[in-house]
Amino acid sequence: MRKLGISIYPEVSTPKDDLAYITLAHRYGFSKLFTCLLSAEGKKEEIIARFKEVIGYAKQLGMDVVLDISPRVFTKLDISYNDLSFFADLGATGIRLDLGFSGREEALMTHNDHELDIEINMSNNTRYLDNIMSYQPNRERLTGSHNFYPHRYSGLSEAHFYECCQNFRKHNIRTACFISSQAATFGPWEITEGLCTLERHRTLPLLVQAKHLVATGLIDDLLIGNAYASEAELQSLAALDQKSLTLTVQLDQHITALEKKIVLQERHVYRGDVSDYLIRSTQSRVTYKAFDFPAINTKPIQRGDILIDNNGYGQYKGELQIALQDMENSGNTNVVGHIVEEELFLLHHLKPWDTFQFETIKE
Repeated sequence: MRKLGISIYPEVSTPKDDLAYITLAHRYGFSKLFTCLLSAEGKKEEIIARFKEVIGYAKQLGMDVVLDISPRVFTKLDISYNDLSFFADLGATGIRLDLGFSGREEALMTHNDHELDIEINMSNNTRYLDNIMSYQPNRERLTGSHNFYPHRYSGLSEAHFYECCQNFRKHNIRTACFISSQAATFGPWEITEGLCTLERHRTLPLLVQAKHLVATGLIDDLLIGNAYASEAELQSLAALDQKSLTLTVQLDQHITALEKKIVLQERHVYRGDVSDYLIRSTQSRVTYKAFDFPAINTKPIQRGDILIDNNGYGQYKGELQIALQDMENSGNTNVVGHIVEEELFLLHHLKPWDTFQFETIKE
């Protein structure tokens, strides 16, 4: 089951605001909380006092709590990787190693007495995970998550992201990735131009980022990196269909009631015999075989157009398609809508026999 998560940063926020945000996220089914000890200043007792209330509250609500740390934090707080009681006492259910050790230490930590999850950094495409696996870790306690990148243009490329994820998939290790709220204003550091993993996501709506990661099939948990996401964003993520891709469309003003029903109420299946030009969903031509599909809006076809064949295409009438490239229109195909521009790239992730559906732009 995919988990949704939020992030809080007690170093730069107030307990009142953090508790309210946790309450709101929990109401929408969010079950994971990320926070950062990398930027925590002060003595051990001061850090405990600053973090324990909000962590304890999240735990009371049944949320998993992951603390971002590094070997520097171990040294600063005089903690040994052989004794993780500090993090357990703080209320964490897991620790994330932003920077790791040699591999042997990570494997040993997965056998800790406190049943803490050990989450390792996924964003460097090295043999780090393979090295940890060679020391026989407790696989049930080993997870991975990507970095987030506050600096514009510093986020991961898609090609690098895929390569990093594949190694974790190979070992069947649970994965997480950060997405960025467009309403949030801060993170753990002074510079916060969004807090996403993938650079492509930085200016996209939060829901589109989530749709992309779900469509890749490479990420289990989705974490909002910056704080605080708006209630509308939390609500949209909570309603995300995690089994099939939902594409947002602008319907054409001339669309008929029947065509609108086909677009919005049917769950579509990408036909298995693949075309370079069209994603075809053919069940509607069977279901509505006896219905009339007059020629309406038969303009030239553009990539991302939603198409329904009209009466002029004989046995194909009623078939729904998505245009994968610009094409001429013979006059036998109605252009009934268009996928919104920021979601066009998601078409790359639809595969034969995938199910998909459409929704209209929410005002």
